[in-house]
Amino acid sequence: MNRAVRTILVLGGARSGKSAHAQRLAEAAAEAAGGDLVFIATAEAYDDEMRDRIARHRADRDARWRTVEAPRDLAEAIRAEGGEGRTILVDCLTLWLSNLLLADADLDAAGEALAAAAEEARARIVLVSNEVGFGIVPDNALARRFRDAAGRLNQRMAARCEAVDLVVAGIPLPVKPR
Repeated sequence: MNRAVRTILVLGGARSGKSAHAQRLAEAAAEAAGGDLVFIATAEAYDDEMRDRIARHRADRDARWRTVEAPRDLAEAIRAEGGEGRTILVDCLTLWLSNLLLADADLDAAGEALAAAAEEARARIVLVSNEVGFGIVPDNALARRFRDAAGRLNQRMAARCEAVDLVVAGIPLPVKPR
C-alpha cells in the first residue's frame, strides 16, 4: 500500500488470495508509516467450519495485530479505531453485508455509513470484499438480493476508496491504480 494511499478496496472471488494480499498491504503500510495494526473481523462462528476458518485467519496474523469484532456495527468500529497512525484491515464486507441482510437492516443506509466512516477516518484502511457478480444468477430471491446488494456495496466503496485491487488466482491486479 503506497503511503499516499489511505483507503484501498481489495476484491476477489472465493479463495482468490484477497485476504492474504490485503494483509500484506496493511502490514507494509504499518511498517512504512508506523502505528498500530487493527483487524476488524465481521465473521461470526455459527458452525465448526466457520470456527476453523476464523482460527486459520487468526493464526496468519502475528502479535502486532489487535482484533476487533464488528459483525454488524462496522461503521462504528471504524470510527472508534480510525485514529491517526493506525492501519485497519476489514475482512470482509460481504460477511458484514450477510449479517445485515439476515438482520433485515437498511443495507443502503449501512453502506453509506460505512463509506462515510472510511472517508472520515484518519487511519489507513484496507477493505476486503468478495466479487460475486462473475457467477451465475442465483436461483432464489435471497441469494439474488445478496448478490445485488454486494454489487452495489462494492461499487459504492470502489468509488470512495483511493485504490482498488482485484485478486485473481493470488495475483493482484490494480483496477483503480494508486
